[in-house]
Order: sequence, then C-alpha cells, then structure tokens
Amino acid sequence: MGDKEHGDTLADQAAAWIPPWERHRETSATPVEAQAAAASGGGEPNPEPSGAGAGAGRKSVPDRGRSRQRGPAPPPALVLDDAELQGALEAILLVVDEPVAETTLADVLEQPLERVRATLHTISTGYTTRGHGFELRRAAGGWRLYTRPEYAGYVERFVLDGQTVRLTQAALETLAVVSYKQPVTRSRISAIRGVNCDGVIRTLVSRGLVEECGTEPETGAHLYRTTSLFLEKLGVDSITDLPPLAPFLPDDVEDLADASR
Repeated sequence: MGDKEHGDTLADQAAAWIPPWERHRETSATPVEAQAAAASGGGEPNPEPSGAGAGAGRKSVPDRGRSRQRGPAPPPALVLDDAELQGALEAILLVVDEPVAETTLADVLEQPLERVRATLHTISTGYTTRGHGFELRRAAGGWRLYTRPEYAGYVERFVLDGQTVRLTQAALETLAVVSYKQPVTRSRISAIRGVNCDGVIRTLVSRGLVEECGTEPETGAHLYRTTSLFLEKLGVDSITDLPPLAPFLPDDVEDLADASR
C-alpha cells in the first residue's frame, strides 16, 4: 500500500509537472497582463506582446501628441483698402532718395505684388490726369516722384541757382557716346570724338555716371558703361528708353562716313 501511495504520488507529480519553457511563459506573462489590465482600468489584458515592440508602441502615443503641437500662428497680413494702400505708397515715395522696386514696396506693406503694381499705375495716371506739377514714373528699375519737365525752369532757379557744377560740353559728349555705344573702350570713345577723353572718363566715373564693366577680349582694354544713377538722373527705366539718334544726325552723315574711311 505504501508502494501504491508512493506510485500514485509519483504519477500525480508526473501529471502535474510543467516544462520549464511553459513555466517561464506563464510566470512572465502574469506581470504584463497585470500592467495592461491596470493601464486599461481593469479591462481585458493588452493583447500586444511584451518586449521592445510593445514598448515602442506605448511610446508612440506621446510622440504623436507632440507632433500635433503647433507653433504660434503668424501675424495676419495688413488689411488695407484701396485708399489706405494708395496713401501708404505715396508716403513712402515722398521720402525715398532713389527709385524703389515694386517688390520692396509689396514686402514693406505686406500686400500682393500685383495689387501694389496696379495701384502705382493708378497713382501715376491720376497725377497726369489732374495736371500736378510732379509725376510718378518708373526709373532705373523702380518708382520715384519727379517734377514735370514743363516746370524744370522754375525748379532749376530754386534748387540750382548757379551753385551746382554742371557737366562740361566735353563730358556731355563723352557721356552720350558711352550711352549709345556701351560697352565701349576709351580708345573707341576718343576715335568717335576726335580727341583724347581719358580725363573726361575719370570725371564721369567720379560722378557715378559711368563705370567699368570688364575688359575687351582682343585688346584687354577696359570697357565702360552707364550706371543706374545715370538712368535715375535722366528719369528713364533702361537704356532702351533713350531717344533714337537718327533725328539728330546731319543730313550728310553718309558722306561724312565715307570720307572717314
């Protein structure tokens, strides 16, 4: 009987025996299930497996929360009606000391470029229609207020009054040659004018009306062109706006050209 009880005991032990790998699975799953149940408020255990994958899944929730956070909203653009926009443009144009580009005005006023451009044209047309003594026009790639040519004599007497040194006739002739022949070398200018022009070129460069723009490939001589200040002083937007030379040429220009050959 003792052997039977001992045998039953061994049988019972054999039946109740659990392999180590099964035993490890059950014991290790219990804390995970307990944590999942605690996190869910006592509901069903979390079906996700434990380990790095589960940890990464739990960490992705706060990461998604942070990704939804946004920075401060940009300030709203200025809301200007047509009258306010026109007044703002006029106020800026009154204080500029050189032509200002449309893009600069649009950035300062925080308005669309097309709207600023259209308003500038409206202002310019209005000045002309109402016969003001000044006008708004494009010059040197920007916009600036200018006095009208028909009132130049009055402005000259008020501003200049003989106190400003004017360009000499030689400087004006040289500047004209550079304007229509640019880029051009000093020797070419001297050949056209028939006299040496080195000193005149230095004067024009010092006045900011002419500048160097590279060298001639064949001879290495310096090339010269007019500057944006030249366009600003003449009140034109580009060199293409200069008047054609044909009306100012003498009638026998062809005979003179043949004689020079």
